[in-house]
Amino acid sequence: MSPLVQIIVAAAVISLLMATLWAVQRRTGNAGTVDVAWAGTIGLAAVFFAATGSGDATSRWLAAVLAAVWSGRLTWYLFGRVVGHPEEGRYATLRAKWGDDAQRRFFVFFQIQAAAALFFALPFLVLANRVQDGLSWLDFVGVAVWAIGIVGVALSDRQLAVYRQRPENRGKTCRAGLWRYSRHPNYFFEWLHWCAYAPLVIHAPGGWLAVLVPLVLLYFFFFVTGIPPTESQALASRGDDYRSYQRSTSVFVPWFPKRESP
Repeated sequence: MSPLVQIIVAAAVISLLMATLWAVQRRTGNAGTVDVAWAGTIGLAAVFFAATGSGDATSRWLAAVLAAVWSGRLTWYLFGRVVGHPEEGRYATLRAKWGDDAQRRFFVFFQIQAAAALFFALPFLVLANRVQDGLSWLDFVGVAVWAIGIVGVALSDRQLAVYRQRPENRGKTCRAGLWRYSRHPNYFFEWLHWCAYAPLVIHAPGGWLAVLVPLVLLYFFFFVTGIPPTESQALASRGDDYRSYQRSTSVFVPWFPKRESP
């Protein structure tokens, strides 16, 4: 199957899945399922690319395994946070803001997320169609960076969850573990994970896509859906405690904290 046909098929399936979930959220009133679907559909698209790609067996297996592990972990994590819980604040705010036009706007939003999922799956498309003999030293570099990113995200998520489970920490800012060195270690290691695909496909046709994806993600983290709304909500709920945290702690790249003001 040619890469173009692979993209067309994946786009159609992802769009249909997102439309189905949009219909589901009309009944449940929880648009947060779009986040679960975003992570899951990237993995599904990547496995499809690996199964139908024209690359060598090693490249196709590598694409399938790396995508399945990343997607499976994140999908399960988001599923536990979304399903059976009240709608996340940002979606509830949008629902109230859009009023009677909310369902139409949410449909457009779900389809935009479908396009984003396809875009983020493109590095796996390139890898699945890569042709080379065995593994190169760049493959080992890519897998090492991938592993650091996956472990870092999982560890930061776990540390935050454990902190929040303790009643005495209610209303306070997490400074445990990786959160002592970065205000957003989960974002940093997620971004690092996406950087891992560049060494794997940099010499393959279309390899530039694996460089573009982390650049786009970095833009979104800093200017759109990542850090700005997260910190705005943290300031609203934790006030001076979070302002002190901002002054002492690196915003993104983990680094040694400054001495906090008394």
